[in-house]
Amino acid sequence: MNKHFNMCVAAFFLLIYASYGEFNRKQEAEITADNHDLVYNPETEDSPITTENISNLLKELIADSDKKLHEETKKAAELGDSIEQHNLGVDYAEGTRVAKDHGEAVKWFKKAAEQGNERSQYNLGIFYSQGTGVAKDHSEAVKWFKKAAEQGNADAQYNLGFSYANGLGVPEDHTEAVKWFKKAAEQGNANARNNLGACYTWGNGVPKDGAEAVKWYRLAAEQGHADAQYNLGACYDNGYGVPKNHAEAVKWYPLAAKQGHDAAQFDMGAHYYYGKGLAKDSAEAVKWFRIAAEKGNTPAQLLLGVCYNSGEGIAKDSAEAVKWFRIAAEKGNTPAQCNLGVAYEKGNGVPIDYREAVKWYRKAAEQGNADAQTNLGLAYQNASGVERDQTEAIKWFKKAAEQGNATAQLLLGVSYTGVEGIPANEYEAVKWFKKAAEQGNAAAQLLLGVCYSSGEGVVKNEAEAVKWYRLAAEQGNATAQYSIGLCLASGQGVAKNEAEAVKWYRLAAEQGHADALLNLALCHLNGQGTVKNDMLAYTWFKICDSYKDYDLESILTVLEKRMSPEQIAQAQRLISEWVEKHKKE
Repeated sequence: MNKHFNMCVAAFFLLIYASYGEFNRKQEAEITADNHDLVYNPETEDSPITTENISNLLKELIADSDKKLHEETKKAAELGDSIEQHNLGVDYAEGTRVAKDHGEAVKWFKKAAEQGNERSQYNLGIFYSQGTGVAKDHSEAVKWFKKAAEQGNADAQYNLGFSYANGLGVPEDHTEAVKWFKKAAEQGNANARNNLGACYTWGNGVPKDGAEAVKWYRLAAEQGHADAQYNLGACYDNGYGVPKNHAEAVKWYPLAAKQGHDAAQFDMGAHYYYGKGLAKDSAEAVKWFRIAAEKGNTPAQLLLGVCYNSGEGIAKDSAEAVKWFRIAAEKGNTPAQCNLGVAYEKGNGVPIDYREAVKWYRKAAEQGNADAQTNLGLAYQNASGVERDQTEAIKWFKKAAEQGNATAQLLLGVSYTGVEGIPANEYEAVKWFKKAAEQGNAAAQLLLGVCYSSGEGVVKNEAEAVKWYRLAAEQGNATAQYSIGLCLASGQGVAKNEAEAVKWYRLAAEQGHADALLNLALCHLNGQGTVKNDMLAYTWFKICDSYKDYDLESILTVLEKRMSPEQIAQAQRLISEWVEKHKKE
């Protein structure tokens, strides 16, 4: 080794001499120029010593030194020196001082390993586990990992734990895996610390213990381990082992994200998208989703598609949305498959193709996606891309309904009211209406109110009917607004209040509900719950007549006779304003 060092030192000084030699000669030429007697003439002298020449010489010296060192190492290795056998294996493994040759590396690692060299034992385990220079053999890898691990080699301890955790070369044994992870972790091995945290997270080989998991994740994270940084962020996000703290989570995710951790990149996007721990910023969310999506992260591909589809954080582009939905869908992501089905059904970013829509709905539905199951049921019900089959529709509605999908619960309830080919079952209908209504589905709340009002499938209860009408009405359901107006006007299930009834009629009328428009007109005609006003009655009758044929000609004629020309003109102006407003909507 000293010979090698001395040669390098000599070459270094030669390099310095070359640069200074050129400078000095130039300077000497300048000094003597006044006397017209140059000391240095490149045409008569040998070629100057240059940096390039010395650099080439240095390379030759190092190559010569490496060759000699390799020969010396090989001689010592052949004489049985285990350290030099290991070093020779490293030379061949890395291609230093000799051409890379994994077969030769294995040969010399094995010789050193058999003499107890723990570094060679570990390296031999790696070669067998990867099939480098030797046929892949996990059992043989475990054999060598164990020998090195028992001598305290932390990397070998980690790999032995990994082998037990995954059943590579040994029967799967999480307790044994934890034992070796812990030994390596206590020596500071970051991989082992992260995996030990995972064992405590999932209860593999040890009881679940969030605090203990966080302890090991933190130790590895502070060493810069990307997976551990991500896992620690996830613990803060979910309140596992530490109090839930999204702001703390987004301190750790960026550290992992900057190392290329795609799940952390996705989560950074998600936190910006939903405004968790960070100010909501759709453009920043899209940036992170794209980074992760382009690395193949499926959830990021899905949400990047969602952003393109809705125009959140980026210009709306249905074709680009379809591109990302397709990439994720082809990898089996069920929300992406469902979204791709919707794109084909609606013609968003692709031509309308109901059969293609059904194809993607089915892929997602068969994997248990409730939205896709609902859409597939509707396709069978409406003969969209498949032949009409109400039995098949109910099958898919039921699958989705049992997963808690409120739309499917509503549709299943409607199916039991006696649709084509399906026997009516009022009690079953009410059961599913109630499940959907309790989740806030306004249509189900309305229908449940109807059931309580009529006593179909449930004991008649006008007050309960009003309760469900009101919940749907407050969500803007026009029929429910009209229905609660009727209850208030008649005092059914609620104290009679004609003024309150008019309020609900007006809300429903504003949405174009024909019966509500008629009742609002009648209230103004008769002065029920509001001022008697022929002009307003005429206005609402006229608007109502444009929605539904109630044969109102006679009453409109009577009102016109009772109105002044100014009132008729005012009514016409109100009607025009209504038509214009609702045309825009």
